[in-house]
Amino acid sequence: MDRLRRLGERWRWLGRVLDVHERVGEVNGGSVSSSVTLMFFVALFPLALAAIAIVGFLAAGDADVTEKIIENLSLTGAAADLVTDAIETAADSRRAASIVGFVGLLWAGLGVTNAVALAVRAPWQLKAEGVVGRAKGIMWLLGSVLLGGAAAALGWLLNVLPDVARPLVSVLVILLGVLVEGSFFLWTFWALGDHRVPLRALVPGALVGAAGLEILKIGATVYLPRLIAGSSALYGPLGVVLAILAWFALFARLVVYASATNTVLYEARAGTVGLEIRAPKLDSSVPLEADRGGAVKPREATPPG
Repeated sequence: MDRLRRLGERWRWLGRVLDVHERVGEVNGGSVSSSVTLMFFVALFPLALAAIAIVGFLAAGDADVTEKIIENLSLTGAAADLVTDAIETAADSRRAASIVGFVGLLWAGLGVTNAVALAVRAPWQLKAEGVVGRAKGIMWLLGSVLLGGAAAALGWLLNVLPDVARPLVSVLVILLGVLVEGSFFLWTFWALGDHRVPLRALVPGALVGAAGLEILKIGATVYLPRLIAGSSALYGPLGVVLAILAWFALFARLVVYASATNTVLYEARAGTVGLEIRAPKLDSSVPLEADRGGAVKPREATPPG
């Protein structure tokens, strides 16, 4: 690390990268991102129930829905029979699944917003807000659904394009995707962060987040299916869960690092303030300083005489 720091003094960009990494460690970014990962994973269960309820209502009103789903998924044989039975069960239990699913989805959604808000605010050394924070979280959740729908629509557009037009339009679609993803991160930092920070100070982290999310999307498109297939063959359903958790964990880390990028660059321009930190008094050591997370760095006391 000392050698990297000396290189960081020569190359400013490397110094900023090291500052961001150090900031994430000081504010316990690993633990914060783990809580985001857990809440995303928990939200999958009510989301699945809500999806089952929607499919059940569609199947009850249109007998061709099952055939269309099987055709779009290119399923045959036992897999097609399994999906048919699942849709028939969803149609029979659609009312119960809808109530439990949407109530659970609202509860899990609030949990996700609280965790993401903590990931955004931790590098700024701010706590998550109370009732006001929950209201902002609902606003953020609605905006994120709209931006996520736009990103999904771009992916669908790329899949339905003719083979002749796909190479020409794919670059434009990717650029639009990066723009949507950057808007998502900018919206996240503004809605869940501190409004005392000017909007332009949130742009660098949004760019980092958009670039990182595009890499994760490519990995999810190319590598994740292979990882799921290999994990499923080796570990069964647990392998699928582990693959999904790995993607969620990387995304959560990306949110923390992108927010830390904004914090470090903003402090480089605006400066910092010194504050008094209280810590337990221990006879065997004398505290000298504390890091950004409040962890005290003690010095062994000199024995009397």
